[in-house]
Amino acid sequence: MKLKQSVKMLSSAAALLAASQSASAGSAFVHLFEWSWNDIAQECETFLGPKGFDAVQISPPSEHVNISQWWARYQPITYQNLTSRSGTETELQNMINRCHAAGVKIYADIVVNQMANNLDGGNTGIGGTPWSPRNYPEFGPQHFHPSCDTNYGDANSVWSCELYGMPDLDHSLPYVRDTIGAYIKRLSDMGVDGFRIDASKHMPPADIQGFLNAAGNPWVFLEVIGAAGEASEIQPPNYTYLGPVTEMGYGTAVAGNFNGQIKHLLNLGESWGLLPSNDALVFIDNHDRERGHGGNGNLTYHSGAKYNLANVFMLAYPYGYPKVMSSYQFDPNTTAGTDMGPPAPGGCDANGWVCQHRWGNIANMVGFRNYTLDAWSLDNAVTISDNAIAFGRGDKGFVVINNESQSISETLYTGMPEGSYCDILAGEDECSGTLIQVDASGNATFNVPAESASAIHGGAVPGGNQTPTAQIIAAPGTEVSVGTQVTLDASGSSDPDGSIVSYQWSTGASSAAISVTPQSAGSTTYTVTVTDNQGATDDESLTISATDGGAASNFEQLYFRGTANSWDTTAMSLVADYTWQTEVYFDGQANQRFKFDVFGDWSYNFGDNGADGTLEQTGGDIFTNVIGHYQVTVNDQQLTYQLQPLDGFSSNWSGVYVRGTFNNWGCTAMTLVDDNTWAASVTLDGQSNQRYKFDRHCDWSDNYGDNNADGSLETNGADIFDASNGVKTLQLNDASLTHARF
Repeated sequence: MKLKQSVKMLSSAAALLAASQSASAGSAFVHLFEWSWNDIAQECETFLGPKGFDAVQISPPSEHVNISQWWARYQPITYQNLTSRSGTETELQNMINRCHAAGVKIYADIVVNQMANNLDGGNTGIGGTPWSPRNYPEFGPQHFHPSCDTNYGDANSVWSCELYGMPDLDHSLPYVRDTIGAYIKRLSDMGVDGFRIDASKHMPPADIQGFLNAAGNPWVFLEVIGAAGEASEIQPPNYTYLGPVTEMGYGTAVAGNFNGQIKHLLNLGESWGLLPSNDALVFIDNHDRERGHGGNGNLTYHSGAKYNLANVFMLAYPYGYPKVMSSYQFDPNTTAGTDMGPPAPGGCDANGWVCQHRWGNIANMVGFRNYTLDAWSLDNAVTISDNAIAFGRGDKGFVVINNESQSISETLYTGMPEGSYCDILAGEDECSGTLIQVDASGNATFNVPAESASAIHGGAVPGGNQTPTAQIIAAPGTEVSVGTQVTLDASGSSDPDGSIVSYQWSTGASSAAISVTPQSAGSTTYTVTVTDNQGATDDESLTISATDGGAASNFEQLYFRGTANSWDTTAMSLVADYTWQTEVYFDGQANQRFKFDVFGDWSYNFGDNGADGTLEQTGGDIFTNVIGHYQVTVNDQQLTYQLQPLDGFSSNWSGVYVRGTFNNWGCTAMTLVDDNTWAASVTLDGQSNQRYKFDRHCDWSDNYGDNNADGSLETNGADIFDASNGVKTLQLNDASLTHARF
C-alpha cells in the first residue's frame, strides 16, 4: 500500500472544468427506450424518484406506422392522435402526472423533420388514422420539399432532401412551423418538461427557432451528429443557441480510452474537440449508437464491465448533462436484431429488458452527481496506473475507477472531511456495503477489485439523512393582473442525499406544479411541503399579488357557441391582455363542436380550418371529443385557442382503471373529468366476446361489473360485454355507481 499525492491538472483542463454549467446541465436523466407509459409511471414511483434521476426521456408520443420495428416510432402519421406503441393519450397524461409527483421530469422525443413512408403495416396508423405518403391529417403534398438525393457536403441539400426516403417537411412554411409548434405546445400543456428534437441537423436552425417560438420556447436538446467532412452549417456549434446538443464525440472518446488507457480521461473536455460543457448532452451510448448508427467505437451493454465503468466515469466527471441508456436485448450482428422492436411491456420485471439504469453502480452514481453538483470542478486527481484513476469533486465526493485486470489498494487524498462514508458502489443500496474511513488529513484507503469502482460522497453516510430544500418558481411572475393564470412549479426542489417523492400544497393539491388564477385584487400566499425518500420535509411559501388594471383587446366582446350550449351565446371574459376565457361543460356527444362569435350574430365569427389551434375568420367548426369541465381560452392578438381541464373535481375514489379484452386485461387509467366522473378513451375492435370491467387498484381486489347489463355497477359484478368498434369513451360515476359508453 502506498500513499499518492494528487497531481496538478493541466491549465487548459482546469480552465474548462471551472466553467459554469447551464441550469439544465447538471443532474442525470435516463432514456427508457420503447417503454410503455404505464411502466414508466411505475418506474418513476418505485425507482427513478427514490434514486434521484432528474428526468426520463420517453419515445415519440405521436401516432406512427403500424409495424413492429423500433424505428416505426420515427415514422409519424399525425400529431393529432397521441396513441402510440407506448399507450394512449390518457395513459400518457397519467404517466406525466405520476412521474411529476415522484419528482421526475418528462422529456419527449419528437419527430418533426419528416413524416412516414413505410406501408408494410398498411395505410392505417397504429391509432387507426388513415394515411398515404405525402397525405396526412395535418399535411398534404404542398407542405413537403420535392424528392431529392442528399449531399451531406451541401447544407441546403441536407435541409431539403428526404431522410431514408421519408417525405421532408418544408419548415420555411409558416403553416408547417405553426402546426409543429401547436403539437409541442399541446405536450407542454400536458406537463412535458422538455424535448429531444430528432434529426435536428436536417432542419435549418432558424426554422427550428420558428416552431419553438410558436410553442412558447420550451427547453429542448437537439440531435446533431456532427460527422466529419459534412457541411459546416450542419455542425453542432450552429445549433447550441437553441439548447444543448448531443455530443456524439463524447461516447466515442470515452469508449476509446476504456478500450485503451483511461488515464487520458482526466483532461477530457473542450480541448478534445468537444463542445463546451454547458452545450453538451452526453451519453456512453444511445438507441442509435448501440445499433451501430451515428458512428463507430461504442461501448454498449454487450461490453460488460467496461460499459458499467464508463457510466460511472460519466456520472462522476464534471462535463455536460449526462443521459443513461436503458434498453432491451437484441442481436447486434443481424439486421433483424438491430431492427427488432421491444419485448412485451412489464419493465424490469419482464423478460427481454436490460435495464442498465438499475445496475447498482450506475443507479447509485446518480446520487453522487446530485450531491456534487455545486462542486463543478475536478480536484485531487490521481493517475494510479494506465488504467486506474481517481478524482474528487471539491470536498463533496471522491471516486476511484479501476479498469485494470487486477485489484488495487491505494491510500489517496480525498479532500473530504474526516468521517465514515458509505462506498455507494459496494452494494445495491448506497449504504448496504463497505464503509470507507477518511482520516483527519483527508486520506482514505480504497481496495478496489479488478474492473470495478469505489465512490463516496457526503450525502451517503451511515445513519444520516439530510433535509430537502423546497423551491417554488412562479410563471409569469408574482405580480400579475386579475384573471391571469399563474403556474407555481416546485419541481426544482432538491434533496442533497436522495430525492423528492411527494409534494403537498396549501391548496390541497399534491402535484409538483399547480395553476392559480387570482379573481380579485390582493395578495395570496401559497405554501408547498416537499418530502424526501427518507421522510424529511421542507416548506416554501410564495405570495402572488394581483392588481385590477384594464386589459387590452382587439375584440369588444366574444361569445362561445357550440353543441355544449345548444349554439347559444355564452359571453367570454377578458381576463388579461388579448385573452378571453369561459368555462364549458363538454359531454362528449357525437360531432361535438364549437366556434367563436364576436357580436353574437354570426356576422364576425371564427373557426379552425386546420384543426391546429389557430383561428380563421369564418373557419370551420372546431370538433373535440373531450368530456368534462374545461376552461376555454382565446387570444385575439395571436388568434389562437386552447382547452384546459379544470382542477378541483370531487370524487369518492382516488383512482380507477378499465381492464378488458381490448387491452389484454391490462390497466388503462381513467381520468377524473368532473365531480365523481371518470373517463377513458379506448379503442374497441368489436371482436367476439369483447368485454371489460372496472378495477380501482389494478389488482382485482375492488372491481366492478354489471350483472344486469343495465348501466349499474356491482362489486365483483359480471363482465360488461360490448360489441362496438372504434375509438370510444368509457365513463364511470363513483357516486351513483353507473357506467356508460360514448
